[in-house]
Amino acid sequence: MIIRHANERGYADHGWLKSRHTFSFADYFDPAHMGFRKLRVINEDRVQGGQGFGTHPHRDMEILSYVLTGEMAHKDSMGNGAIMRPGDVQRMSAGTGVRHSEFNNAPDKELHFLQIWIEPMQRGIPPGYEQKAFPVEQRQGQWRLVVSQEGRDGSVSVNQDVNLYAGLFDAGEKAPTPEVRHAWLHVVKGEAEINGQRLSAGDAAAFEPGEPIDAIGVEDSEILLFDLA
Repeated sequence: MIIRHANERGYADHGWLKSRHTFSFADYFDPAHMGFRKLRVINEDRVQGGQGFGTHPHRDMEILSYVLTGEMAHKDSMGNGAIMRPGDVQRMSAGTGVRHSEFNNAPDKELHFLQIWIEPMQRGIPPGYEQKAFPVEQRQGQWRLVVSQEGRDGSVSVNQDVNLYAGLFDAGEKAPTPEVRHAWLHVVKGEAEINGQRLSAGDAAAFEPGEPIDAIGVEDSEILLFDLA
């Protein structure tokens, strides 16, 4: 188990946006942290009220959004418009090219969300969009599959051999860990004990195939677990 501590991540302060970068992104470059397998970006973004990302382009990337607090307004060149709330997972396949914007429409509340990029299995596909809600009861005390290549078990589909699980664990709460290959575990909120080591919000750990992963909630933890080929 290799730990990536929250305070080791890149940081950018744009005034209206404060962002932590788990892997190299924009002006933050660290050759030792360019990604993990096909997982290329995990940005933890905090957006001030009434602010957001204006319309901008992407191509050939699977972009996932996961809202922690607040609400995010999404619009794109495919004609999609939606509001994302905590527990929602959104996938946008940029493919041959897409333009989109993400805004915090609330004037007095912070938007806190994760932006995740996954390198696609197939390039040059038509752009695509999908969004689903995963209520607390589906994630509390268990690992809920929220993203998969086939969109199985009601998860959001993605153009890559990746499974993403989300779990909420109170103090002392745990659940059998799904069978994974190369794994990246990211503590989103609270604290958790991972293989006997305490990790806090923003901390992450990488695992090779066959390594055990024992996760126990310490303080209202929210955890994402990536299973990658």
